Amino acid sequence: MATNSKHPETVVLHAGYRSDPATNAVAVPIYQTTSFQFRDTQHAANLFGLAEMGNIYSRIMNPTNDVLEQRVAALEGGVAALALGSGQAASLFAVQNICHAGDNFVASTDLYGGTWNLFANTMKTMGIECRFVDPADPENFRRATDAKTRCYYAETLPNPKLTVFPIAQVAKIGREQGIPLIMDNTAAPVLCRPFDHGAAIVLHSTTKYIGGHGTSIGGILVDGGNFDWEAHKNRFPMLNTPDPSYHGAVWTQATKPMGPVAYIIKARVTLLRDVGAPMSPFNAFMFIQGLETLPLRMRVHCENANAVAKHLSANPKITKVIHPSLMTGEARKRADQHFSRGYGALVGFELKGGADAGRKFIEDLKMFYHVANIGDARSLAIHPASTTHSQLTAEEQAQTGVTPGYVRLSIGLEHIEDILADLDQALATA
Repeated sequence: MATNSKHPETVVLHAGYRSDPATNAVAVPIYQTTSFQFRDTQHAANLFGLAEMGNIYSRIMNPTNDVLEQRVAALEGGVAALALGSGQAASLFAVQNICHAGDNFVASTDLYGGTWNLFANTMKTMGIECRFVDPADPENFRRATDAKTRCYYAETLPNPKLTVFPIAQVAKIGREQGIPLIMDNTAAPVLCRPFDHGAAIVLHSTTKYIGGHGTSIGGILVDGGNFDWEAHKNRFPMLNTPDPSYHGAVWTQATKPMGPVAYIIKARVTLLRDVGAPMSPFNAFMFIQGLETLPLRMRVHCENANAVAKHLSANPKITKVIHPSLMTGEARKRADQHFSRGYGALVGFELKGGADAGRKFIEDLKMFYHVANIGDARSLAIHPASTTHSQLTAEEQAQTGVTPGYVRLSIGLEHIEDILADLDQALATA
C-alpha cells in the first residue's frame, strides 16, 4: 500500500500501487494476458504449492485485478480481497466458500431479488439451505441457528427496502456462537464500513457505485481478517480439515505465514480455480477508474437523494417515500449508528394509483433512464415488482419490501433542479 491514510478520498487513489515497476507508468496498466512466465521450475512449483504468492494464470490472479483488490480491501478496512466476474458470483462464493451440501445459513429477508432467487432456489439444488428471517428483530438470526449454520448474510442498505441492517447487533449474536456475518455493502460504499461494526466478510457488486458509469460487470469479496476460523473447527470443516482438492491443505494452517487470510485464499485457489468466474483485467481497470472518484460521487449522490426524498414527501400523489433520512424510531437509529457520510442514493416511493400509476410514471420520465441497475452517475428508475423481483412470489416480494406500486429511484449526479423537474413532470400525469 502506497499510503497509510485511512481517509477514503486518499485510499482510493493510492492504495496498493504507486507506479508500474517495468515502465514507471502512474496509471495502472491493463495486464491483458492469460498466463505468466515462471522464472524456473522451482518458482512454478512454489506458486502452485502456495510456498510463495504470485501470478500463474489470469483465471486465478492478475496484476490489474490485484490493484483493485488491494484498494477495495483498504477502503473497507479488510486484509485481502478477491475480484470476481459479477456481484452474483461474489454472493455465491461468499457463502459456498464455507457451506457445503447439508449445511445451512441464515439470511435477511431484505435482499435484492436476484440474491433471494440464488439463495432460495439455485443453492437449494446444491443441498445448501437458506433460512430467511426478518431483521427487524436481530434475535431472529439466533432463533434460526443450529449446529449446521455456517454464516449469516445481509445487505447493508437493502435494495429495495432501504431499511439499514442492524450490523452490530447481528454480528454480536453471530460471534457469540462462532458464526461470521457476511455483508453485501454494494449500496453503501464509503458511507458504511461493516467491518467496523463486527462483520467478518464484505462483498460488492462493483458494477454499481464502485464502477459508477454503467460500463462493466464485476464483483468483489473482502476478507476482514477478524474472524477466528480455527477456534470454531466444528463449524468450519472446509477450512479446518484436509482439502482433497488441494493436496490435503488445511487452510487455517497453510495460510498462517500469509496472515489471517484463510477464507479469501481458499476462495481464490479452490472456488475461483474450479468455478472460473474471474473479473477481466479490462473491467478491473474500469473499476479502478471508478474508485478514484467514488468518495466524491457518493457525497453528491447522497445530497441529491436527500433533496429528492424531501421533495417527493410533499407530493399529494405519493402515499409513502422510503429513504433512511425520513425514517424514525429504530430504523433511523440503525442508519445513524452505521452510516457516517450520508444515507445512500436509493429512494423508493408508493403512488396512490398503484401499479398502473407506477408504470405510467416510469414511462413518462424523460431524463431518468429505465434500466435494471443502480449506482450509475446517471439517474435511474425501475418498477421492481415487474422486473428485478418478478421471479419472487407475492409473499416473497412483500418480505423484501416490494409492493405492486413501489417505484425505486437511483439518484445520480445531475443538477438537482433537473432531477426534480423530471420527476415532477412525470408525476403530473401519473
